[in-house]
Amino acid sequence: MAQEPTRTARLEARIAPDALAVVKRAAEIQGRSVSDFVVAAAQEAASRTIEETQIIRLSVEDQRTFAEAILNPPEPAPALRRAFRRHRELIKESR
Repeated sequence: MAQEPTRTARLEARIAPDALAVVKRAAEIQGRSVSDFVVAAAQEAASRTIEETQIIRLSVEDQRTFAEAILNPPEPAPALRRAFRRHRELIKESR
C-alpha cells in the first residue's frame, strides 16, 4: 500500500460562495475532499504553468529560419572570430 506524503504546510484562501459550490461539486464527482481536490488542481495548474514557460513556440516561418540557420550557418562575424581567438589564448594561459 502506497503511503501518502506527509503534509506539513497550510494554505488558506478566500473564495466566493458560488465558486466554492463549483469546487465542492467537482470534488464530489471525483470522490475527493475539497482540500484534496484544491491541492491537486493547484499542483496541476502550477506544473502546466511551469511547463509552458519552458516551451518555445515558433511560427512555421520562424521554424524554417531556425532550421536554415542550423543547416547552413553564416560565416562568423569578425567580432566572433576575435572572441574565439581570445578564448583560445585564455585557455592556453590557464593550462
